[in-house]
Amino acid sequence: MYQLDADHAIVETVDFFTPVVDDPYWFGRIAAANALSDIWAMGARPLFALNLVGWPVAKLPMEALGEVLRGGAESARLAGAAVLGGHSIDDPEPKYGMAVTGVVHPERVLRNVGARPGDVLLLTKPLGSGIVSTAIKRGIAPTALVDRVVEVMAALNRAAGEALAASGAVHALTDVTGFGLLGHGWEMAEGSGVAFRIRAEAVPVLEGVHDLAAKDVVPGGSKANLKWVTPNVRLDPALPPTTAIVLADAQTNGGLLAAVDPARADAVVAALREAGVVPAIIGEVAAGPPRIEVA
Repeated sequence: MYQLDADHAIVETVDFFTPVVDDPYWFGRIAAANALSDIWAMGARPLFALNLVGWPVAKLPMEALGEVLRGGAESARLAGAAVLGGHSIDDPEPKYGMAVTGVVHPERVLRNVGARPGDVLLLTKPLGSGIVSTAIKRGIAPTALVDRVVEVMAALNRAAGEALAASGAVHALTDVTGFGLLGHGWEMAEGSGVAFRIRAEAVPVLEGVHDLAAKDVVPGGSKANLKWVTPNVRLDPALPPTTAIVLADAQTNGGLLAAVDPARADAVVAALREAGVVPAIIGEVAAGPPRIEVA
């Protein structure tokens, strides 16, 4: 955050990655939505973005790159942000994303620390995009599941972020992306000096993801997430064996994870639903030491 004056601060974020779906337009939509997400996770409003492109010019048609950029421009339009330009290089593997600039009141910045004992934990999107993306790469993802995961990954976090920021009831906020729910949850719990209690059955998961996980259709990043976070997580041994890896699944443009004042949680849920978001109450915050308990 860079404070300009008493009422305005600039926030900046950048993100890009290789394709997670086959369709170049939807790859652009998803990658741009993912880059924009961090702005809303800070309680800010995006102003403008710059495209970041790596493209194998000799291997892939430039028309496909045009579709990627068209998808990114559409996500930016839906976000209310202008695309001012960008930079591209010839790269052996296609990559796309954005650097995004946003604005926020200095006293209203939301961070991934500050959760308090008693807070309610809310999640605004289902998990499983990393596992489904791996299934897509292996050619074994059912068409209906592909359509659903594209819908989830391309959906902007704008409505959720704006509703949460406007509520004034959020003590800590983050978006669930590459580190998975457990990884980002642990960062929030550790940084806040509290414990998270998560109810596994309350966590929304895309249909079919547990079945894919049982067949080891899991990205390497999700496995690395679980290995890293395991020392700080206590799972009920009665839970299904796929629970841990699904909760650690690396997400692309996943939902927002919020620690919310319990006295105002019902009002926040109502505001999210009014905004078209389907939130899930997945647990609560308890006094430290920092850890995550999953039952």
